[in-house]
Amino acid sequence: MQGNQKWQAFPTEALKPSGPWGNEAAAGRGGEAGLRRPGGAERSQRGRAMGAEAGSPRDTALGQQLRALFYALLPGESSFRTVEEVPNYVDKSIPFFITFIGLEFAVSWIQKRKLPGRINDGITSLSLGILSRLPDVLFRSIDLISYIYIWNNYRLLELPWDSPWTWYLTLLGVDFAYYCFHRISHEVNILWAAHQVHHSSEDYNLFTALRQSVLQKYTSWMFNLPMALFIPPSVFAVHLQFNLLYQFWIHTEVITKLGPLEWILNTPSHHRVHHGRNPYCIDKNYGGTLIIWDRIFGTFEAEDEKVVYGLTHPVNSFDPIMLQLRPLAHIWNTFWATPGFCNKLSVIFKGPGWGPGKPRLGLPEEIPVITGKEVPFNPPVPAYCNCYALVHFAIIVDLYTELLASVSMLSQGTVLLRIGFIILSLSSFGLLLENKSKAGILEIIRCLVFIGVYKLGYFRSQFSILGYAYEVLFSLCAAFWGIQIMKRITSFKDKHH
Repeated sequence: MQGNQKWQAFPTEALKPSGPWGNEAAAGRGGEAGLRRPGGAERSQRGRAMGAEAGSPRDTALGQQLRALFYALLPGESSFRTVEEVPNYVDKSIPFFITFIGLEFAVSWIQKRKLPGRINDGITSLSLGILSRLPDVLFRSIDLISYIYIWNNYRLLELPWDSPWTWYLTLLGVDFAYYCFHRISHEVNILWAAHQVHHSSEDYNLFTALRQSVLQKYTSWMFNLPMALFIPPSVFAVHLQFNLLYQFWIHTEVITKLGPLEWILNTPSHHRVHHGRNPYCIDKNYGGTLIIWDRIFGTFEAEDEKVVYGLTHPVNSFDPIMLQLRPLAHIWNTFWATPGFCNKLSVIFKGPGWGPGKPRLGLPEEIPVITGKEVPFNPPVPAYCNCYALVHFAIIVDLYTELLASVSMLSQGTVLLRIGFIILSLSSFGLLLENKSKAGILEIIRCLVFIGVYKLGYFRSQFSILGYAYEVLFSLCAAFWGIQIMKRITSFKDKHH
């Protein structure tokens, strides 16, 4: 999804009363913590009818889960007394994500006789999605930790958790907070350095929705805190997920216009403009679910000429680590190269296009002109490299999913080892897709590391039947890359004799 909210599975751990903030969440069930309001048997009966029996996340029907993707659930079926009861809507939507991605490919092929994206860009988007999610394996969700803390200690009043008015007010509040942070993320250089990751793709498809920043979540949370003064955490937790889910399906080119809905909702057409690097697209259409904020505050722009996607100055890399860190390195270098203390602060806190003597957001005429001849970064690689990257990325997804499922039973050392290997793998895939010469050496190291730690029992597949197959595959791959490197060395020697 776009903007300040990261694409990630809504952390199940954040819905449980364990860990450093468990007392606050658990206290929300009643008593002095105040998520339960007095009201006798009638209130209790209504709570049970809405699935509000305290304890664990509520189950959702398949139809409800599908409608959650489009923010189409009613207050009566998505209101909960406590945070612990809030369903994990995002995790449960993963099958729909996969289904819609397949459907997008099919529709794009029927409409245009071409696929909506490229293998290298798609793997990079998914890699960035996984990378952005890894901190949540180690730490609790800062969104809910901070929100519950403010609610328990500083709330001014307590709106009823089961009122439709509270539900709709929270919809507006979460989306307005999203608009504010998303706009600031484009207008403050240090925040843009994190957010630009989401805009770095030169394709526009459902994979792009998953391309997210590791760092952005550590600043977005504070924009939600004013709601904690009066809106119960359980209501906020629902809408935080719905706002994220809605933004998945708008990352597509196969849907054109949606008629009258274009006036109120953020749509694929509006969001295509937001992802464009055409001059008319820059800093437009920040809304998450609603487009009304852009219309009110003058940042709306309708889709006009063909949109060219990506950054005005492309990073030209498929390495997820490079995509995350290069903008920060650029700010660091610019900071020290800019004279004057106030100018140095401006490098950090003014717009990414700012320079001494320029307006806060830079000069519009300095935005590169779109000619229509722009060619996406797409270095030629052998076909076997794309196949290799696909297969090994699927293995990493398997290992990553197993890590999420078993993290509570693993030692800290084992968790860190698995996270380290995942990061190493994602970075290696990026170099491989760029056809970098050092990718072969890195792959030998990676394959040998995998064989060693897998034999020692530190890695596990979700599917035990694949254990031996993985060992054989990684052994063959290590041998293959060894042969490739020997060939290059021999060829280099022959050229210099």
